[in-house]
Amino acid sequence: MDLGIAGRTAVVCASTRGLGRACAEELARAGATVVVNGREQASAEKVAAEIAADTGATTIPVGADVGTAEGRAALLGAVSIVDILVNNNAGPPFRDFREVDHEALLAGVEANMAAPIALVQAVVDGMVERRFGRIVNITSGSVKMPLAGLDLSSGARAGLTGFLAGVARSVAHANVTINFLLPGAFDTDRLRGIQQRTAAQSGRSQAEVADNARSSIPAGRFGSPAEFGATCAFLCSAQAGFITGQSLLIDGGAYPGVL
Repeated sequence: MDLGIAGRTAVVCASTRGLGRACAEELARAGATVVVNGREQASAEKVAAEIAADTGATTIPVGADVGTAEGRAALLGAVSIVDILVNNNAGPPFRDFREVDHEALLAGVEANMAAPIALVQAVVDGMVERRFGRIVNITSGSVKMPLAGLDLSSGARAGLTGFLAGVARSVAHANVTINFLLPGAFDTDRLRGIQQRTAAQSGRSQAEVADNARSSIPAGRFGSPAEFGATCAFLCSAQAGFITGQSLLIDGGAYPGVL
């Protein structure tokens, strides 16, 4: 399918690895010019070059921390307009809620709620004026199915979802959409790191931990970053203009509810 976004400009935050990289790759494959972002310039340059070589697309590497005002300014300053924004950032570390002090609470909200809101504020009016815009926020499956130990992540990302819900409806008339992708267990470095930590704490092997997690997913497997990226690219497509304000859970059926 031609997604109708060839020649569009996309900014994909935290896109040198994992799900962010998969989104950047699929947007580039669809013909968009893609800003590839990581905290280190060298890493951003390496991944941007790899995506360009694989897809033939124009990529722009920007080494910046999206959680800071300076980092966001660098991202937005790399291009003249932003047609597509994919908000993504690492979540707070796993910890018991009793250990989340005031400083950690504010840092989590800043990284996973305030920072993406600031980027939306910066780009949305230009999208409205041009009568095209696609904003996808990568949050977490824990927004729908909270997990103990990820309370700060769940809370900040749920806050982002609630904050932007009304914004999405206010700009839909201008062919600007705002949606949310909620990943479950995907085969990424982050997932493997969690499994390694769980294995070390429980005395089991990492393979046992992975098998146990996999068995709880009706699909019988972990998600592929490539399929997540393809879903993101579709939400950014010309054909997805009637989808807005939605939280799409991608978890292989792990969430047991009907809503």
